[in-house]
Amino acid sequence: MPQLDTSTWFITIISSLITLFILFQLKISSQLFPLPLVLKTTTLKTKNPWESKWTKIYSPLSLPPQ
Repeated sequence: MPQLDTSTWFITIISSLITLFILFQLKISSQLFPLPLVLKTTTLKTKNPWESKWTKIYSPLSLPPQ
């Protein structure tokens, strides 16, 4: 039974991958994508009372013993 010649497989696989890459790039570059949406400035951020104040968070170990 003859031996399978695998010497050309590398160049065949690499050239196939390069060809697929180029074809996909051409396909994608021909597509027209919509422009990105502009953010609406109508959404006003409301301030919550706790956002304007600094609150101290006590660690249980720093509390005085009861």
